Amino acid sequence: MTVTQVWTVGGKTTLSDIEESEPDKPALEHHDDDKLGNLSKAASLLIAGGALCNDSQLEYDEESERVETIGDPTEGALRAAATRVGLSYTQIEDQLPRIDELSFDSDRKRMTTLHEIPDDISHVPEALRELLENKSCLQITKGAVDTLIDISPQVWTEEGCQEMNDDRREEIESANRSLTEKGMRVLGLGIRFRDQAPDDLDLDDESDLCFIGLFGMIDPPRPEVEDAVEKCKHAGIRPIMITGDHPLTALHIARDLGITDNDEVLTGKDLSRMSEEELAERVKDTSVFARVSPEHKLKIVDAFQQNGEICSMTGDGVNDAPALKEADIGVAMGITGTDVSKEASDMVLLDDNYATIVAAVEEGRVIGDNVRRFVKYSIAGNIGKVLVMMAAPIFGIKLALLPLQLLWLNLITDGLLGLGMSVEPPDRNTMNRAPRKPDEGVFSHGGVQKVFIVGTIIGAVALGVGVWYRRNMEGDAWQTIIFTLLAFLQIGQALAMRSERESFFSLGVFTNKLLLWMCIGIGALQIAILYIPFMHDFLKITDLSLRNLGICALFGSTVFVVLEIWKLFRRRKS
Repeated sequence: MTVTQVWTVGGKTTLSDIEESEPDKPALEHHDDDKLGNLSKAASLLIAGGALCNDSQLEYDEESERVETIGDPTEGALRAAATRVGLSYTQIEDQLPRIDELSFDSDRKRMTTLHEIPDDISHVPEALRELLENKSCLQITKGAVDTLIDISPQVWTEEGCQEMNDDRREEIESANRSLTEKGMRVLGLGIRFRDQAPDDLDLDDESDLCFIGLFGMIDPPRPEVEDAVEKCKHAGIRPIMITGDHPLTALHIARDLGITDNDEVLTGKDLSRMSEEELAERVKDTSVFARVSPEHKLKIVDAFQQNGEICSMTGDGVNDAPALKEADIGVAMGITGTDVSKEASDMVLLDDNYATIVAAVEEGRVIGDNVRRFVKYSIAGNIGKVLVMMAAPIFGIKLALLPLQLLWLNLITDGLLGLGMSVEPPDRNTMNRAPRKPDEGVFSHGGVQKVFIVGTIIGAVALGVGVWYRRNMEGDAWQTIIFTLLAFLQIGQALAMRSERESFFSLGVFTNKLLLWMCIGIGALQIAILYIPFMHDFLKITDLSLRNLGICALFGSTVFVVLEIWKLFRRRKS
């Protein structure tokens, strides 16, 4: 957040050096009268007021040699602006100590502080000294321009406080519009000199102000946000902007980021007037909500949920907690968020970065896809084994596989191959498809049919080849053939099921190295046990000739080939 312009009735002052330089350590501690001398009295008073009516702190980090903001970024920007024009906020706070305050709240959108003016003001910067002479108390109010004008019957000019007439009011509103249309966050500031401090500062004292001017601040989105918004839209997720900023500021930024492509903006006042049914209808086309309070967030969440939407809400304040709790997925800020908001949320952003939400969505989709992939793989493989065992008696085979052989197959296929499938990286389609419905099962979109077809192919190929060997070849190799074929068939099944649509070769052979090494390792292990003598007695198997092993490898690729052809037709169809 950076102040780039200050505006008073006397004219606009562009603080161009703010964008190019940062406040240094000396500027935090000492005034620079030469720099302050370049500003008008009105601009000096405006910047000093912004630094005084402020709860943030600037600290110089020796390691990075940069000044860091502690507290609200908007207030930090005001204090940084003061140091850049030669005003040390630490010194001005000592010279004009705060004696009372009214904290900012989202309803009135203002903050007020009360400062004592000492008898000796010789150490106050020269640009402010003349303004503070013969005064005993200074009240400063900063906040939203539209609320501040209403309580300011006067406006500061080079001649001092003058009556706020229609022309001057229009001039201020025009300046406000001009800055907000450029996407700036705008704050106004007013002051009131008092003969003596009130016993207890209250909301009624926020009146009879003299309007000083405007701060124009740029809060550029992080570079990654625009890409994150675009990725959201491709993923079937609709980003919504909710802000306390001016509607024109919000609309400008929303357009730049691609959040909206129309001029629809709803303000807090609009929301307060609308019924639940009206709001539910308006949110279908409105993606920008401005000048809203945290309480309005709950109404917005309810409106989207009435339309059947799954709604995620971000927030950081205590007042955001109801909306975070009501949303399907509440997301709290880890850095600026309050403990209450974190407790009410489902997820906490440790870096307060919008792009991290999108990354979490992608990671969630990947995990969901991998779980579905493994469940389908495991059930299809087990269907194949069950078919082998159940159908074998039809062909005169009492027991196609022994219990230990089945346990071995389950260990190496469901166990080791399942581990490899669990780390499958996202495919190209992960963030280019609509979200799944919450009640959507693992076997949706034809999953049941596919599982049974694949399972049937596994069982039919393994049993078919085994039966042929039993009837046409001498010896007991047929059982070892079935045993080996099932292992090879499931290796091919695992490789082909890496994606529902993409070819194994287009995914890249080495993109899931763990699964690749598992397949190679399991294949090698399955072959090795065929030629280890003590495993013959343990698993009741025999060694296979190279010809028979080649036949197992050939028929073992059946599922891989069938699934790849299936995916090819699916891609061409779509």
